[in-house]
Amino acid sequence: MVAPFLEPDLAWDFRLPRVASISTSGRKYGLVYPGVGWALWRDQAVPPEDLIFHVNYLGGDIGTFTLNFSRPGSQVVAQFYAFLRLGFDGYRRVQLTCREVAMRLASRIEAIGPYELLSRGDELPVFAFRLKDEVTNFTVFDVSRRMRERGWQVPAYTMPANREDLAVLRVVVRNGMSSDLAALFLADLVRFTTELERQSTPGVAAEAGFRH
Repeated sequence: MVAPFLEPDLAWDFRLPRVASISTSGRKYGLVYPGVGWALWRDQAVPPEDLIFHVNYLGGDIGTFTLNFSRPGSQVVAQFYAFLRLGFDGYRRVQLTCREVAMRLASRIEAIGPYELLSRGDELPVFAFRLKDEVTNFTVFDVSRRMRERGWQVPAYTMPANREDLAVLRVVVRNGMSSDLAALFLADLVRFTTELERQSTPGVAAEAGFRH
């Protein structure tokens, strides 16, 4: 939901011979609340036949690759409406704005001092950052906890196997995260960072995890 609008010349889809399927979700960058997503396959030979559910109650055999139970259709209607209302150009403007906010916010976080960027939001409107090695008196989990006190959901987590030593914070910039809202986010992060720098030891262990 980002690459087609921001990087139209990027070959990421069925133009690549080894791409057999494409899946995406309507939430976040589809601009629809959670509950809708879809998958496309290059051809009928790709999805396993034993996972396809066949029905004939619509006048002919119809194969569907889905979970076989009733679901509300409101998310589908909302997604269809968003596609019709915004069109390609509208989605492009939304995703461009998200990326611009993400890049600006990332650069300002880098300037705070104890943080090091792992990505800059210049591709997806998402970026991650870590604490510099010399910071030992607080952790990314301390930062996540303090930001949650102000309502910001900034997940902190360690990397997978063979990089468990690396713990990061991730920021996802979605539609609605305006420059003004990003400035409020940054102000809270600066204030909490200043307070955390005064403590002598970390206050939150990695095992505490992240709670929505």
